[in-house]
Amino acid sequence: MTAPIPRDIPDLPAVPGVPGLLPAPVPATAVVEPVRRRLAAAFRLLIALTAAGAVTIELILSSPARILSYFTIQSNILLALVMLFAARRAWSARRPLPSALTGAALLYVAITGLVYHLLLANAASPFSMTGEAVPPTGWHAVANHVLHTVTPIAAALDWLLLTAPAALHLRQAAAWLLYPLAYLAFALARAELLTPGTQARYLYPFLDVEAHGYKSVLGNALLLGLSIYALAVLLVALDHTRPNPIRHRAHHRAKTGFRLQPPVG
Repeated sequence: MTAPIPRDIPDLPAVPGVPGLLPAPVPATAVVEPVRRRLAAAFRLLIALTAAGAVTIELILSSPARILSYFTIQSNILLALVMLFAARRAWSARRPLPSALTGAALLYVAITGLVYHLLLANAASPFSMTGEAVPPTGWHAVANHVLHTVTPIAAALDWLLLTAPAALHLRQAAAWLLYPLAYLAFALARAELLTPGTQARYLYPFLDVEAHGYKSVLGNALLLGLSIYALAVLLVALDHTRPNPIRHRAHHRAKTGFRLQPPVG
């Protein structure tokens, strides 16, 4: 015989909900082995030392206060500092510097090289300095070549060959214009504080108010600002379309703490 089925079945206790997964306290370094990028560290350290050495030569051979006022010197000092810290992070397998900082250093040193070769050292340019100033010689010529040609090319090579792509963003392009704008205000204010006839009162020919007037100088500044913004947008676009130069090396060198096994049977 079977027991009679009761008419009233007592309520069963509610099944407790499955607790949500808590975030794992294990750091990423315990799963992925940090990889030192010795080549990138060495190349960036070389760039930093080269830029710093050229700036030091200029400071020794000329007036430090005047030399430090040039956009060329300031952009190379920034590049030297950025490359020095970037080299340290690459050597110690730490995360790279923020792209807003590295992109700014690349943009400013690229402006230095392009303005020099297209406007200042170009005999066909209306702002050419080839016929007005005595060509640099000796160590001054070496430093001039390094600051306007070697470091911009080296910074571009580091970006193209040793930096992962898609790090720059379009919203950063407008922020990068703040420094050139501040430099314009500084250069014009500096010229107003110096007495007429002072050597290098106007640091660049396209900023010479005495020769061109404020209207033309501000027009030149506007054209340069638009060109700088276009260059910044171009760098961002190229950064999102260029291949990844370190993907192949990272794929073969990175190791994880988990290994998948093939299914049995």
